[in-house]
Amino acid sequence: RPMSRPALLESALYTLLHEDNISGFNQQRPPGHIDMRGGDFRGLDLRELNADSVDFTDAYFRSADLRGLALRNACIEGASLAHAQISGAYFPVELTADEILMSVNFGTRLRYRTK
Repeated sequence: RPMSRPALLESALYTLLHEDNISGFNQQRPPGHIDMRGGDFRGLDLRELNADSVDFTDAYFRSADLRGLALRNACIEGASLAHAQISGAYFPVELTADEILMSVNFGTRLRYRTK
């Protein structure tokens, strides 16, 4: 799939994240699936984010702080984690450690392993 540019999404929830209002996002998020595909999350501190059922497909997390984030029920396929802080993050089972490290170290986009 072609490389897309990081996008500033037209969504109130996305705006809360860019205003460093993680608690506001967590309080206002609807139950179920949340579409954040292709979003620009570069440099954001997302440590307290409730990422459950958030679709971060093709998103950009360059230099973002993802420490301790529970991403196992989020979709981050195609996302780039270049230079992100990931200590203690819980990644989806479809991602290998090598895949995550390649993305953090070199900015490659995450590829889910197929069964």
